[in-house]
Amino acid sequence: MKLPPSSKNWLTIIGSIIAVINLLLIFLLFIISTIFNKGNTNLGLFIYIILPGFLILGLLLIPVGMIREARNIRRSGDKETKRLPRIDLNEPTHRNAFIIFTVTTIIVLVLSTMGSFKAYHITESVEFCGKLCHTVMEPEHVAYQKSPHANVLCVECHVGSGASWYVKSKLSGMHQVYAVLTNTYPRPIQTPLHDLRPARETCEKCHWPQKFYARTLWTNKYFLADSLNTEWDIILQMKTGPEYSGLGLREGIHWHINPAVNIDYLSESDKREKITYVKYTNKTTGEVTIYRNSETPVSDSLVNASVLRTMDCIDCHNRPSHNYNSPTVYFNKAMITGEVSKDIPFIKKVAMGVLRETFSTIDTAMLKIEAGITDYYKTGYPDYYAKNKDLISSSVASIEKGYSQNTFPKMKVAYDLYPEHIGHLETNGCFRCHNGIFKADNGRVITKDCNLCHTIVGQGNPGKMEYTNIRENLEFRHPVDIGTAWKEANCSECHLYLY
Repeated sequence: MKLPPSSKNWLTIIGSIIAVINLLLIFLLFIISTIFNKGNTNLGLFIYIILPGFLILGLLLIPVGMIREARNIRRSGDKETKRLPRIDLNEPTHRNAFIIFTVTTIIVLVLSTMGSFKAYHITESVEFCGKLCHTVMEPEHVAYQKSPHANVLCVECHVGSGASWYVKSKLSGMHQVYAVLTNTYPRPIQTPLHDLRPARETCEKCHWPQKFYARTLWTNKYFLADSLNTEWDIILQMKTGPEYSGLGLREGIHWHINPAVNIDYLSESDKREKITYVKYTNKTTGEVTIYRNSETPVSDSLVNASVLRTMDCIDCHNRPSHNYNSPTVYFNKAMITGEVSKDIPFIKKVAMGVLRETFSTIDTAMLKIEAGITDYYKTGYPDYYAKNKDLISSSVASIEKGYSQNTFPKMKVAYDLYPEHIGHLETNGCFRCHNGIFKADNGRVITKDCNLCHTIVGQGNPGKMEYTNIRENLEFRHPVDIGTAWKEANCSECHLYLY
């Protein structure tokens, strides 16, 4: 087949070889993924992103080589002295080149369209986000899989709809890819992420503020660290919404995201854990109330020079899909489901003692957890261990599972690294603002009264429960007698690190 003289150069030949080889590899891998059902993320990455990139590189080298060769021929004065290319389909060389170019262009355009469509869906998939960079994203991916949003795609929250945020996310992703390739990514990943799309444009696509969220009864089971692993239950009426649905967002916890009001605040650092200034604005009346923290006062000049954050869903629900439970939480869950037997004496106390340690690797953690618990019963309860070896072994396996799903030594991720702001048991959460310290010039105070958000309608040991009706409230009774200490300190001061 005759081709123009300008096509006879090494650059064009090499480009043709690269393009053909990558095209054949794409077809081969596509057939393998289709026939053997091997359409995983890594294979798709090669089929629709990496190999097409090299294919395009090879195709670009072809005209570059031809242009360079045409210049060399023109300079030699032998042939093709004209600067611009001449197309004459009556000449076999021109006709052959035109046919090859046309057919190749059509094939490349078709494949590019299909490949771009597939590449888009691959880069939007959970597997791409969670598994491609396994070490980096393993903690987030594991936590996501056991979250309430496990059936929601990552991009629904992290990107949302629209081309502009898609482009922003991919540009941000390029920086993240560079950090992974150069091994310069932080361990652990720092939060909160300040370049996330506003919650009003993502969360509220499903959880819109005007939706009525009824009050609910929430039963929590806890187990004490005594020989009987004594159960202690507490039933709360959570005031998510108002008492009467007609009141809308004028009452209840979700009042904070009422579209008719704005709550802006200033925090001591980017972590948003220590709040120093709160501004309340009633959009309907124009009323503005400023609350200042008397313990950490900030000047007006600092407030004016700072960018206030407007409160939204993420300020409370800051770990909606990537929450790492503390040992107390995942141990209680395992005991509730029966994966850890309540009949093993002191099992919670022993488990908590081991789980509070810090381990360098997951393998070390598994060995230490098993050894720490089994050795305790071998030494202190030899007869019980001999009779209940399998029961203890299965309980240890469940505890190890809980640890592996919530602690990731490679990324230095632990339960206390990413505090969850919902509630106030293990973190300050609600008490960041509702602490009785924030006061306004008109005398108003952001109260610490827990009954604003919930009331206790039942508490105590099973069979000895104390109850009241939902319109009344029981005073909290600590399962262990600590006097009035629970009134004087935040719950998290003890519960973050104790049982």
